[in-house]
Amino acid sequence: MELHSLSLPPLGANCYLLKLPGRPDGLILDPGGAPGSVVNACKELGMTPAAILLTHGHFDHAGGVDGLLKVYPGLPAYVHPGDLSRPFAPSELFPLAPDALSSRKELYDNQKLSIAGIELTVFHTPGHSKGSVVFCGEDCLFTGDTLFCGSMGRTDFPGGSVGEMIVSLKRLGELTGDFKVYPGHDCPTTLDTERHTNPYMVEAMAR
Repeated sequence: MELHSLSLPPLGANCYLLKLPGRPDGLILDPGGAPGSVVNACKELGMTPAAILLTHGHFDHAGGVDGLLKVYPGLPAYVHPGDLSRPFAPSELFPLAPDALSSRKELYDNQKLSIAGIELTVFHTPGHSKGSVVFCGEDCLFTGDTLFCGSMGRTDFPGGSVGEMIVSLKRLGELTGDFKVYPGHDCPTTLDTERHTNPYMVEAMAR
């Protein structure tokens, strides 16, 4: 699997473009708030998007969805319903309006996705938001704002929960084997590194 990353405004969220070698289609994971930059990157890669995947519905990760759908009408957008439900969405923090998102596909825990030849497993990991998920594919974890290098996502936004975050971090820490971790902000890391050095994950795994 080829992986290309972009850091996008307004808050430097990481967008990941995933595709298999030799295939023209691929996936957009968390398009940030700059759809034009994502479209240009897809063109440079010669990639036709087959779907948008969202780790959660916050504006800095999902704000570019509407713009992408104007360029790619009917493109499926996968999001957990926890971030589309009232009282959270639509709002300034959660911009996606369920009724307006006609191409929406709902994500659920332990779901198996096969899109553009890429196999992914969905883990529902609430804590940062009710609808936060992690995508697992090959030896990679795309953790959104659940797990960062040396840290974890904030839990003080609407829908956030320290207790749920601890459970989610424990679940990730107990996965078998090591994984490359591609978070929603800042730099990549590995799951083994976080198991041993991330104070939040260490605490979670001790419970």
